[in-house]
Amino acid sequence: MSESKQYHVGEFCAEKPKLTQYKTNSFTKARHPEPYRFEVNLSAEAGDMQKKTGVVSVNIPGFSSVRLYCDEQPPVGNDTAPPPLAFFSAGIGFCLMTHLTDILTARKIQVDSLKLEQRIVFRTNLGHMRDHGYMTEGGCDVVETHVIINSSEPEENIKSLLDEAENGCMAHYALRNPIPWSTRLIYNGEEALAHSGE
Repeated sequence: MSESKQYHVGEFCAEKPKLTQYKTNSFTKARHPEPYRFEVNLSAEAGDMQKKTGVVSVNIPGFSSVRLYCDEQPPVGNDTAPPPLAFFSAGIGFCLMTHLTDILTARKIQVDSLKLEQRIVFRTNLGHMRDHGYMTEGGCDVVETHVIINSSEPEENIKSLLDEAENGCMAHYALRNPIPWSTRLIYNGEEALAHSGE
């Protein structure tokens, strides 16, 4: 009998993320013409080697919390779960597809099939340059998205569908626009570093 490999992505979770550094905001319905504002909260913890576990929730009523698992491939990890960049990349593609399907349904655009193919090129010197005294650095060179639609609709309707979906996709917005960001280091209960930018 062959030994099957355990590979775990996640499951529903009854608890919310355990947060100590900030308070979550309650979701409030927007009034026209104001946009809805919602937040996605995550608490994550490192395990042995490269294993990580996190609980993520959306503050919109009706969304379930999810416990997610993350790992890396050998030799640094055990390949028991997807790596973080797989979640990141899938999130970008799935978010755009959510907007495409929502808009085509609302606008009653007839689509026979909808597929998305995406390539994201990342770069890092992790694993080979540190041995030569360099600090670890990483980056992202390109996000390339191919939306493949078969439809009897006029081409202009499908072009308009993609334009509206890209403009409505929050993940694509974050990719294309500078947004405020911040990182804090809490060392032994005290703030040791705070970085921010836009």
